[in-house]
Amino acid sequence: MNRRPDILGEFTADHRAAVELLDRIEAAPSGDPERGELVSRLTDLLFTHCADEEEHLFPLVQHDVPDGGALVFDSIHDHLAIGQYLSDLQGLAPGDPAFDTLLGGLAETLRRHLRGEERQLFPAARKALPAAARAALGERLRAERAEFDAPD
Repeated sequence: MNRRPDILGEFTADHRAAVELLDRIEAAPSGDPERGELVSRLTDLLFTHCADEEEHLFPLVQHDVPDGGALVFDSIHDHLAIGQYLSDLQGLAPGDPAFDTLLGGLAETLRRHLRGEERQLFPAARKALPAAARAALGERLRAERAEFDAPD
């Protein structure tokens, strides 16, 4: 039987995809136009991911997890910082000297954030939320994403 991942599995898969894109951006030569294209893809992925976490997961964590409010606050704070880095990068050409500096800040912030969610937020949510609820949320998230990605 093929088991579909729950919402935490969906978000963990997003994390892996984000790290893969970040690794590709960092590996590309400075000034390579592909870096700009990859930053755009990373921006799309992370803005969708952050919005989905904030809509589907954070309210439950805040309500059902002991000290969930602090966990959510930390994650939202990171989301804002990551969003600012991505916005700033979008406004620069890959050959701009500030690009590498901003990319370094993004990489450090993003990797720290993902580790924190996977080591603290996700385990706390897994413990507090029944498996059936996590699975239903995962299915709902996949359905919403499929609807959004469907051609007009």
